[in-house]
Amino acid sequence: MTTNLFYQASDAETRVLRRVHPGEYRSPYQMDRDRIIHSSAFRRLQSKTQVFLSGEYDFYRTRLTHSIEVAQIGRSICASLQQNEPDFSAECCIDPDLVESACLAHDIGHPPFGHAGERTLHRLMRPYGGFEGNAQTLRLLTETLFSESGEGMNPTRALLDGVLKYKTLLSETPQASHHYLYDDQKDWLDFTLNHQPIPADLEPGKKRNAFRSIECQIMDWADDTAYSLNDLADGIHAGFINAARLEYWASEVQLDADESAQVEFLLKALRERRVESRLNRRIGDHIRGCKLRRVAGFLSDFSQRHAWTLDIDPQIKKQAETNKRISLELVFLSPQLQQLDYKADIILTKLFGVLQDRYITQHGRGLHLLPPGIEKTIEETDDEGMRARLVCDWIASMTDSFAFRTYRRLFDADFGSITDFV
Repeated sequence: MTTNLFYQASDAETRVLRRVHPGEYRSPYQMDRDRIIHSSAFRRLQSKTQVFLSGEYDFYRTRLTHSIEVAQIGRSICASLQQNEPDFSAECCIDPDLVESACLAHDIGHPPFGHAGERTLHRLMRPYGGFEGNAQTLRLLTETLFSESGEGMNPTRALLDGVLKYKTLLSETPQASHHYLYDDQKDWLDFTLNHQPIPADLEPGKKRNAFRSIECQIMDWADDTAYSLNDLADGIHAGFINAARLEYWASEVQLDADESAQVEFLLKALRERRVESRLNRRIGDHIRGCKLRRVAGFLSDFSQRHAWTLDIDPQIKKQAETNKRISLELVFLSPQLQQLDYKADIILTKLFGVLQDRYITQHGRGLHLLPPGIEKTIEETDDEGMRARLVCDWIASMTDSFAFRTYRRLFDADFGSITDFV
């Protein structure tokens, strides 16, 4: 197997030494990718909300198809950078398998009902250490997937660094509503940072969270690309955005020249019924708009992953920001989706409340409301915060449809029978 000179041995380290079979044909990052793809958490993304509730329409994106698109964009960015960066070659480049792994994993910690579900679980878990999608992804990778090991899927340091967009603990920014890690993840954060102390100038919060490896930066831009173009296309196909609504919106808000040009581009695509092809073409622009620049930081001496930063063409970045603003204001803030967000909040709040009464505040035997293995683990745990975390894990793992069914089984007198299985 060819050695990629961009990486050092410490990049591929895991907390527990991995067993390598004789004649192993995969790199450590290919192993990471394979373990993610074969996990139940990854499969569940097929029925979790991206823009619309899963099953609401037949062909709109789910978290799974979104993650696959992000992975494709991430790999393409790597290929483009390798071709255009003079210091890169086939023997020394950003590993596309590593970037693909980070892209495939970046959303596996998200709960049912998208960001609405994340906000609700954060509110409910506030007394027990909060809930955050990126932190939950770290929890799955390091503790939950293939949990018989106790180390999750035993990921490489570089994969963790590629996934961790946020490096601030909740206790360091106690008023935060998102963009934090759980306090008990400090050891994993230390491992990810190669046990190097965080400099004082990287203050907790926005400044520290902006400190990211090059693979994480690529993953984040690939995510932004998919979100700003593909989610916009879904909003148009679903009828939330049409020429008349877009024109009216543009007349009601203040737009600069670049934003107005992007609105005109979309209006032309709408009128000519070429939305899909025109937006797909823009994906290539977002990929080609990436350039690399060398930087120095407190980890750049330890790994080349922190010796580079990703520069995005300002015009392309502005297009993405405009598209996201349009999607937010015309789709996500529409009464139809806000009503669904309200319903999601009610469903998760009532589910959590029942399980809180049975398993968190009341430590002992009672009705069997959870699968036997999960229930046994909770009842063997004396710490109330950990019981809450385990309950939250189960709720966060739910697909949209499973959350609906569980809610109806518990609260709808006309739903469910003895042949229903959890």
